[in-house]
Amino acid sequence: MAKKTKLLLLARKLFSAMLSVLHPRRSSQSPPLSTITSSHTPVIHHGTSFPPPSTLAATTTVVVDVDAFLLRRSDNDDLFPYFMLVAMEAGGYLRGLALLLLYPLLHLLLLPRAAAVRVMAAAAFCGLRAARFRAGRAVLPKWLLEDLAAESFDAVRTAAAAGGRVVFVTAMPRVMVDGFLREYLFGMENVAVVAPEMEVMWGFFTGAMEDAAAGELVEQEEEGVVGLAGSPEFLDRPAARCCKEVFVVSSDEKRRPLPKNKYPKPMVFHDGRLAFLPTFTATLAMLTWLPFGAILGAARLAVALTVPYKYSTPILAATGMSWRLAGDRRHRPSLPAGGRGQLFACNHRTLIDPVYVSVALDRQVRAVSYSLSRLSELISPIGRTVRLTRDRASDGAAMASLLAGGDLVVVCPEGTTCREPYLLRFSPLFAELADDVVPVGIAVETSMFYATTAGGLKCFDPLYYMVNPRMCYTVEFLEKVDTSLAKEGKVPSVDVANVVQRRMGEALGYGCTMLTRKDKYLMLAGNDGVVRRSADDGKSAAAAEVVGKKEGKKSAEKRN
Repeated sequence: MAKKTKLLLLARKLFSAMLSVLHPRRSSQSPPLSTITSSHTPVIHHGTSFPPPSTLAATTTVVVDVDAFLLRRSDNDDLFPYFMLVAMEAGGYLRGLALLLLYPLLHLLLLPRAAAVRVMAAAAFCGLRAARFRAGRAVLPKWLLEDLAAESFDAVRTAAAAGGRVVFVTAMPRVMVDGFLREYLFGMENVAVVAPEMEVMWGFFTGAMEDAAAGELVEQEEEGVVGLAGSPEFLDRPAARCCKEVFVVSSDEKRRPLPKNKYPKPMVFHDGRLAFLPTFTATLAMLTWLPFGAILGAARLAVALTVPYKYSTPILAATGMSWRLAGDRRHRPSLPAGGRGQLFACNHRTLIDPVYVSVALDRQVRAVSYSLSRLSELISPIGRTVRLTRDRASDGAAMASLLAGGDLVVVCPEGTTCREPYLLRFSPLFAELADDVVPVGIAVETSMFYATTAGGLKCFDPLYYMVNPRMCYTVEFLEKVDTSLAKEGKVPSVDVANVVQRRMGEALGYGCTMLTRKDKYLMLAGNDGVVRRSADDGKSAAAAEVVGKKEGKKSAEKRN
């Protein structure tokens, strides 16, 4: 009887949540509108350029419309890609398909903006486990940063630099934007985010949104409050009524994206499978391609496993799966004679890095890895991978044994993959194994899917790479680095590892960092990258915040 009562209660709550999608409820935390409404009408500047720096410097609080001012996508419909990212990355392809089919109906029904956003949020979030939702911290910041308008960012930074308080206002749920605005954009304490909250019941998102709490807005009589908007709809929000002046900037004034070298915090780590922003047309093209891509991927895999390199390379290139040998000299290194092995140290982009080193050398190599799925090992064309144990002595002995046996050994000192143009800290163990090492610079270009993941199923990484419509691996062999002194213990192996990292970074044009595998997994997955452990939301968020602060301090710093 008790079980039946619980089911009826759950059905009633779900029905209530569905109704609230189109009939929003005001959050119980929000004070009455009269408590935040100014006693005057704000001065509106329509279609003007950005406010002068003197005006921004004199403000005590700047209220920023994230959706239409801070981002270059001024059209209200352009929030769709961010909800699609949540649906695809956190929910799966079927959920993404459902949102894709739902989107045209929103236009046919001519729903107001607020109702359309609620419907998209319901489709993207309903049924997701709240404790496991990490897309707002691991996936969305990359795309929001790339959509950031340089002119808008400069205006907000000018106001913040003068000591003003920044209040960000958005129609997107807080779990989607809070990590981006607080950690990646400014990282300052004097920032408030006013955004709707996603309702959670029994640990799952119901899909219903509660109105943004207005308690974080400015005081009623506060002077020097300026609103920055990109759409007249901002004037209908309670936040606009707290402003003395509101500047409504036209979309033509903010078309320039913020350059990556101007990011307040470098984007080193991000997760998710999609390598493109899923607009409606791009998502439709991807879902249409998937059946053909699966067939093509299977054919590519069959060719790679059965045909010798000399013949498989042109065949695969004809299907869009190409590689090239780069560098000033475009040479293959001379291999040692007398049955001695050779150590190759390459940066880590995907699990199949050693495969392309083998293809470039036209020789079989032995790859060493800390973790590799059985599926990835079975479909590898270079044979069995040597598994490391993270015990320094045993791992060093295993690699030394391979080199003594005359093998060509490929090691990735970073210990984990990195998608962006940065090199993580190199583990110095490789510098103690041989008299010299050949650094190998690796770069990967994909058009649709990333072949790496921190929070997903790693066994599918090679398959995602094969399914891309086109992709290209670039391999560059650098000059050998003498490691004999480190092997003999005459110089610290860390110094030699730093030299190899710096030379590789200079050749690739990548930044050298002190970040590690553990930093990456704490930020993206809430674990240390070795054993997945359970953690409550608070602990995961705290760990990610600590790593985020460390990343901001160390990411762009190159070592001398």
